[in-house]
Amino acid sequence: MQERIYTIPVNQAFENSADGCPFCYLFKKLEDNELDLILGASMMEPDVRIVTNKKGFCKTHFVKMFHLKNRLGLGLMLESHLSELQDDLKPGGLFAKNIAAKPIERIEKLERSCYVCDRIEEKISKMFSTAVYLYNTELEFVEKFNAQKMFCLPHYKRLLETAFRSSDKKQYANLVKDADRIVSGYLAELKDDVSWFCKKFDYRYDSEPWGNSKDSVERAIRFLSGPTDFELK
Repeated sequence: MQERIYTIPVNQAFENSADGCPFCYLFKKLEDNELDLILGASMMEPDVRIVTNKKGFCKTHFVKMFHLKNRLGLGLMLESHLSELQDDLKPGGLFAKNIAAKPIERIEKLERSCYVCDRIEEKISKMFSTAVYLYNTELEFVEKFNAQKMFCLPHYKRLLETAFRSSDKKQYANLVKDADRIVSGYLAELKDDVSWFCKKFDYRYDSEPWGNSKDSVERAIRFLSGPTDFELK
């Protein structure tokens, strides 16, 4: 299989995702990279600062930036962001139809936007398209695809949507069949593990082995929700 720059991350994810979703693996790599950049090399770039001032960050990424412990970098970014908001949040004049319309509109935009989320979305969207392209054109990648243990449900949905838009009828049918086999098999196994986890709290099963059920609740959350906003221990 001939590798190109844009196919390397996708191939690596399908090789290194272990028992997890390869798209969750990609998401985490992208997120870590963006958080590292925004508190590092990109922090003082004027064009980046203009965008971060406008978009701000979601609660999840504010918390993750805080825990990276670069307080100065985060403080400098917040100083610039808060300075711009001072003007944006000022109400209109007394004769305006709704004097609070301006701050309401600005806050609503902030609630719907995040610089890091948008950067991740821009890149991962292309990676879904690349994965479908590789599945449709590279037999070696099909083998990697079929070796996957699971796809989380949000990424499974997006994979199917991307394939529907960019594959012919036969290619789409093949991908759906292979992806369904992976997801259905994992779901059946996961359901059994969670059921056994619950039974282990019944004294009648106290002496029975846990098998693969001990981390089944964590795995179920990851399967159902995709990349989590917190670490599951």
